[in-house]
Amino acid sequence: MRMTGQEWVSIGTLHDIPQRGARCVRNGDMTIAVFRTADDRVFAMEDKCPHRAGPLSQGIVHDGCVTCPLHNWIISLETGRAQGADEGGTATFAVRLEGQRILLALPCGSAAAVAESCDHG
Repeated sequence: MRMTGQEWVSIGTLHDIPQRGARCVRNGDMTIAVFRTADDRVFAMEDKCPHRAGPLSQGIVHDGCVTCPLHNWIISLETGRAQGADEGGTATFAVRLEGQRILLALPCGSAAAVAESCDHG
């Protein structure tokens, strides 16, 4: 997701998200899924598959991707784009780690993110 101005919001720690799992963060009406890979990389994207809006946070995290639990679409965690023959994408958000703390980039002036548990992983 391209933003002209952004602010970094602390959403928890790396250990709040299970390896190969997800945690959800609300920002206004949008739910953002924050994923942790097996090698502790962290990615964030809208929790909505581009195919039928399935909850990506409930999918299987593997090989830098997440597989949608509804129809098995594979989405790149880095780009938000569907892989293989499927087409489409979902909005991604920049994330960074400061030590163990996860920071999520949100548009300036947006409501503060409020973390909620997905407990999928």
